[in-house]
Amino acid sequence: MEEINKTAKVQFFFRPFSADPKVQALISVAFLAMYLTSLGGNALIALIVQINHSLHTPMYFFLANLAALEILYTSCLAPLALANLLSMGRTPISITGCGTQMFFFVFLGGADCVLLAVMAYDRLMAIRYPLGYTLLMSWPLCVQLMVGSLKLGFLLSLPLTVLIFRLPFCNNSEIYHFFCDMPAVMRLACADTHVHQSALYAISFTVLSIPLSMIFVSYVFIVVTVLRIRSTEGRRRACSTCSAHLSVVLLQCGCTSFMYLSPRSSYSPETGRVVSVVYTFITPILNPLIYSMRNKELKNALRRALRRL
Repeated sequence: MEEINKTAKVQFFFRPFSADPKVQALISVAFLAMYLTSLGGNALIALIVQINHSLHTPMYFFLANLAALEILYTSCLAPLALANLLSMGRTPISITGCGTQMFFFVFLGGADCVLLAVMAYDRLMAIRYPLGYTLLMSWPLCVQLMVGSLKLGFLLSLPLTVLIFRLPFCNNSEIYHFFCDMPAVMRLACADTHVHQSALYAISFTVLSIPLSMIFVSYVFIVVTVLRIRSTEGRRRACSTCSAHLSVVLLQCGCTSFMYLSPRSSYSPETGRVVSVVYTFITPILNPLIYSMRNKELKNALRRALRRL
């Protein structure tokens, strides 16, 4: 009981990127710029899809939901990261607050990965069965797939978060990170964490490998189907809708695989912190840029919206 009470009173602090206040200020400006750009870009994508009836199709429904997930995903990390950057790491977070942030980070990140797999399946149905696409990808099915992505993210996040925060945390309360990431938090536990590390690896493998396998299989069938299309224009349109999605998948899943599927012996807190900036701040900026540049319909809708302003 005494050990539990000690753990409940623990407060965590995040290690600054630099001991120089000026460098910290510059980093905070960069983080704020990335956060606002991510919010603006993803909100614009979601809004454009909402107000354009021509974009009310399953593909853009999933894209708008991906943009919404990116907004929530970044927002659960950015405010506290900015506060700590400006305070030189002196802004504390309670163990409950840290657990809450970790839960939403894993929940939204897991749902994001599953949704990317759903989007690959949607592209397969659109290219392989163009005449029956609207029947195969009905609106009730699209909603069920979206809700299923959220459910899977929740079911993966809750047990992992509970497992990690049942660990005792003693005197060392400085997290070598800018948010409550799982490997960084587990390093502070004053108990054996082999079981927890195995659970983290198993869940990370599940979150990443199953969606990636589904995406790979979908794209094998997509490639086979595209090669059978006789017209050059048909091939070009099919490839343009898939290339944006594939770019996002490689960027998002590549960074997270590096972080969570690498051997624990090779884990470097400094490298982990830098790589985390890519998939928590930079990737959410690139997603709307990639889709708006690669997708002709979305690009035209954006132009029409800008002309009305």
